[in-house]
Amino acid sequence: MAERVILDESAINRTLTRIAHEILEYNKGSKNLALLGIKTRGEFLAKRIQHKIQQIEEVEIPTGTIDITHFRDDIDARTQHNAKTFEIDADINNRVVIIVDDVLYTGRTVRASLDAILLHSRPQKIGLATLVDRGHRELPIRADFVGKNIPTSHEESVEVYLEEVDNQNAVVIK
Repeated sequence: MAERVILDESAINRTLTRIAHEILEYNKGSKNLALLGIKTRGEFLAKRIQHKIQQIEEVEIPTGTIDITHFRDDIDARTQHNAKTFEIDADINNRVVIIVDDVLYTGRTVRASLDAILLHSRPQKIGLATLVDRGHRELPIRADFVGKNIPTSHEESVEVYLEEVDNQNAVVIK
């Protein structure tokens, strides 16, 4: 099957600008806000959104990463540990935390990130931002901020390429 470009570099940039504005509207500004990007590409998308919010509000909001490896439901529960799986230079208790990911698919990654966050903290509220929602949810999870809804078949894959990891910016369906 041929590869189709869904978002090019400028479309990704416009989309992240819109998501940054939507997050600020949702939170009524930048006060008490924090971003946690799911490794790997969500981490870089969160940093880009942080930069855009800084351009808009002239405030740098705390931004960190979350590694959900040990919280996935396809890993034996005995291998899980209690180490803190998110890194951020701020206390996220009583903050509005926005989880940032590249592609929302079954919802299992988001569920794992919620488990990881709630094991170690008690945010005021948790929201979800995703660059692409491709459907096919297996859990009752939806994103608060969606860059683009892309209906797909199970046979297709959605690939997000980011400059920081892949030396290009694009979203393609294969």
